[in-house]
Amino acid sequence: MNHSFYSADRMTHLKIVVVALVAAIGVAGAGISARVTSDDSYAQASIPVVKATKTVITANSDQRVIR
Repeated sequence: MNHSFYSADRMTHLKIVVVALVAAIGVAGAGISARVTSDDSYAQASIPVVKATKTVITANSDQRVIR
């Protein structure tokens, strides 16, 4: 077993490349399968649009005093 990447033989390098490729395919496959699909499109959003009409000023603040 070679403990150095530089002194490793050709078969060890091939094993490293194959393991990295399998891991990359696994991560990409998990990412594609975990994608949430929805029938709604961006044009048909279920959240209503709220327009800003007035300026609101709050008089109190909820600041905490740390001692």
